[in-house]
Amino acid sequence: MVVCVCNAIRESQVRDAARSGSLTPCQMYQALGRQPKCGQCAVVARAIIEEERAAA
Repeated sequence: MVVCVCNAIRESQVRDAARSGSLTPCQMYQALGRQPKCGQCAVVARAIIEEERAAA
């Protein structure tokens, strides 16, 4: 699933970033070498990151 259309970030990339230590969407963008654009994906990205943190 594509989470961020502006940056072509897929769910698997968000999960990988979370597993690597990203705690927020901003940290996820930084880990993936991207810049936030419209912000529409932040809610979904945050939910995925929290899901990964809960599973750890």
